[in-house]
Amino acid sequence: MTTTRKNGLNRFMTMIFRPKDFFSKIVADGNMEESIFRALLWGCVGGIFVLVMSILSGKAFTFGLLFKSIIIAPVLAVVLLFVLSGLLMLFSEIAGGERDWEITVKGLASVFFVYPLTLILNALAFNCVSIWVVSILTDAYMLFLLYNIVVYCLHGKKISVLFVLLVISLFLACLYTTDYRTFWFFIKNTSATVTCLF
Repeated sequence: MTTTRKNGLNRFMTMIFRPKDFFSKIVADGNMEESIFRALLWGCVGGIFVLVMSILSGKAFTFGLLFKSIIIAPVLAVVLLFVLSGLLMLFSEIAGGERDWEITVKGLASVFFVYPLTLILNALAFNCVSIWVVSILTDAYMLFLLYNIVVYCLHGKKISVLFVLLVISLFLACLYTTDYRTFWFFIKNTSATVTCLF
């Protein structure tokens, strides 16, 4: 168990501080089971967290809530993995990179820990300022991960990747500077978003 935790921590630190070393090692070897399992695992972790937070917030514990958190959340995580992989392949093609389905899936699955982490950070927001800070930080981190996956896994041209990310960033900037941000914040943390309305 200690070795597993140490390896997990090493992988995380490598991804943060040496992303090129981490993502460039992802290759197509015909084994996608681990990637699917990773998405299921993190989806389950996220679902359990949502379940715990729902109960702590006063919601009644029901079979439907349990089913949604333990079964639906992991399945949706796998569906999300494949949908996002398709979009990422389109991103890669625009940026002059490869269109390798397996590497794309593996690259995304390797960062699926972001799902429960994002849920936790969003849940910790308690007022308007904190939901702004958490939302901007998590969105910026997602852009950072997208850059590294497309550049180092799919070998996209850096200038082209940066251009596409600039377009996405401008879209997010428009989202944050208009009333549509309320909807974006509501998805992440309803109670914290309410404080922005008064």
